[in-house]
Amino acid sequence: MTWDRLNRKITACNRCPRLRDHCQTVARVKRASFAADRYWGRPVPNLAPPKNPADVRLLIVGLAPAAHGANRTGRLFTGDRSGDFLFRAMHETGFASQPTSVRQGDGLELIDCAITGVCHCAPPDNKPLPDEIANCQEFLDASLAALPNVGGLLALGGIAFNASLRMLTRAGFAMPRGAAAKFGHGAVVWSENRERFVIGSYHPSQQNTFTGRLTPEMLRAVFQTARGLASIEGAGNAVISRIEKI
Repeated sequence: MTWDRLNRKITACNRCPRLRDHCQTVARVKRASFAADRYWGRPVPNLAPPKNPADVRLLIVGLAPAAHGANRTGRLFTGDRSGDFLFRAMHETGFASQPTSVRQGDGLELIDCAITGVCHCAPPDNKPLPDEIANCQEFLDASLAALPNVGGLLALGGIAFNASLRMLTRAGFAMPRGAAAKFGHGAVVWSENRERFVIGSYHPSQQNTFTGRLTPEMLRAVFQTARGLASIEGAGNAVISRIEKI
């Protein structure tokens, strides 16, 4: 499936009535500060470089669109503080053309990476249900399949981390389990033959960034490590030692 066809299929999805109702309700009621905006109010498609998704080396996996962020703008991690925090780190490490993204068509371009989500609809309280995550699994798998040169995944949060490990397993990569696959900020899990990796990061939610659990320096370090891992074939001990210092 091509990237564009996959995105069209995502935006047309109606598998989760609870999520569709929530997205549409938020789009009608709106937040006062965005009262003049026309909300997207539908499943939010993947985000990738406009020229050639086959050039992508890193797939960033988030949880789900924010109700007044991506559910409003129609672009993942765009229009809210989580996105501001994320894109600033991506810009500083060469993964984004600019440090902010406020709307579609604002000039943002991703570099060497793409962004997807475990879920593509904004869930109430930012908590998708297990069956809703399962309903989006097909899109997660198809996102990886459409990016043949991806070296690894950067997972934002524990749910995305575990979903990424399961996705690689379904794709035929032998991934470790148990303590060897435990989520943590800067944790890296390799497939058995070191063909793919998953690196974990705390999610750039306000709950994490306002409390200092995730700092700009911490997120920037994870992206710097991910760039090294995704661009170096069979990364060795020098790269692994950098990871351990995060």
